[in-house]
Amino acid sequence: MFFGPFAESVIARAVKRKIVEINTVDLRDFTHDKHRSVDDKPYGGGPGMLMTPEPIFEAVESLRTAESCVVLPGPGGEVFTQKTAMEFSKLKHLIFLCGHYEGIDERVREGLEAREISIGDYVLTNGNLAAMVMVDAVVRLMPGVLGSEESGVSESFSEGLLEYPQYTRPEVFRGMKVPDVLLSGNHGQIEKWRKEQALRKTKKVRPDLIRPAKK
Repeated sequence: MFFGPFAESVIARAVKRKIVEINTVDLRDFTHDKHRSVDDKPYGGGPGMLMTPEPIFEAVESLRTAESCVVLPGPGGEVFTQKTAMEFSKLKHLIFLCGHYEGIDERVREGLEAREISIGDYVLTNGNLAAMVMVDAVVRLMPGVLGSEESGVSESFSEGLLEYPQYTRPEVFRGMKVPDVLLSGNHGQIEKWRKEQALRKTKKVRPDLIRPAKK
């Protein structure tokens, strides 16, 4: 599942330039039965299957160093934000544990001191998709990845607000005109307009972000 997204665009260029190294690990390589089982029925009953702790522990222990941070994508964790992405982008080594089935044995979270992170209040088929989202958000913040060092700074959420509206040519399209201030050449006024627009958009669409942004 990872090969497609990680072979395109920003991440592919970052890998090619050796800014980041991304490896996938098959948990079945760390099983010891002929069926290479990574799941079993939950104690106490219930629907579905749970991922067993043994192969996960062995896989992580084969990869972990003193600089590793183990991340467990899951709906019960802290919410992933731009601040989290920035924090992760400064770390040397991230290990993402991608859950499947009905979940993962709780001892994985406890024993490996995994940091559970949620990308939103909804359920996905597996943790792979959530891991891809987080990897993309993290890699683009690493030095040298984006074409302009200012790109990551000026994007949505970087300052706690949504990004301001942006325009390019033509100046008029189907009766819709680029705001005059952007054509003025007055960089002070342009910066002021952008901040006002970012605040206005955030108040309208994501008012929950306003209070943290002002701290």
